[in-house]
Amino acid sequence: MEWLQIVVLAAVQGLTEFLPVSSSAHLILVPVLTNWEDQGLAFDVALHVGSLAAVMIYFRKEILQIADSSFKVMKGGEIDKDARLGFWIVVATLPVCIIGFLLQDAISLYMRSTLIIGISLIGFGLLLGYADYARRGTQTEYQIGWKEVLIIGFSQALALIPGTSRSGISMTAALLVGMSREAAARFSFLLSIPVIMLAGGLEAIKLLRQPQAIDWLSLSAGTLLSGVAAYLCIHYFLVVIKKMGMQPFVIYRVLFGAWLIWFFHF
Repeated sequence: MEWLQIVVLAAVQGLTEFLPVSSSAHLILVPVLTNWEDQGLAFDVALHVGSLAAVMIYFRKEILQIADSSFKVMKGGEIDKDARLGFWIVVATLPVCIIGFLLQDAISLYMRSTLIIGISLIGFGLLLGYADYARRGTQTEYQIGWKEVLIIGFSQALALIPGTSRSGISMTAALLVGMSREAAARFSFLLSIPVIMLAGGLEAIKLLRQPQAIDWLSLSAGTLLSGVAAYLCIHYFLVVIKKMGMQPFVIYRVLFGAWLIWFFHF
């Protein structure tokens, strides 16, 4: 692979994985705007590994606290806020796993059009704007209960529709049930860990079945660059939403979605 291709794909993956703007919508443009060949499954896995490493490093303190509290509960200890948060993450991940497993073939066949992506960008972008402007509250990720967790969990299944954005729809649902901007973003980022693990794991299984040579230098570079981009994205996104909220991303989604529809269909 060319170095420019590695840098661009790693940056696109690292940034759009966590911003509420849809990675699928952006990745579809790469082959359209360039003459690059498909990067292959191995490189996709490497990019996911980089994104996963970034979010786990950024939230390492929270992850360690959740793991420690969960082990104490298994040994008969009391359920504290960290153990409860870990349980909520598991519960909120189940719907997208089950629905994704059942519908992945149908989605791949019938919902990969640029028209659907454009409509999803606009529609779910406007919903994010409404949730951020009219419905957000003050709850943190430690204060939510069963109802809120299930709503957020099932909302993640909507991200199977290309253009929706997993991070975007989970933040939208979190805002709609009364969470603050920062809490909604943090919970969405923590939810990404098992989702990326599962998605990357499935890709890795497919990769092991393909007897092809692996360009370890390209994979290593892609993993590192994707991880750096994702880490910076998480950090600065949390800074931006404190000052400006979600509205800049709403405007971007609407404009980008409208451009996609115009570019591919008019």
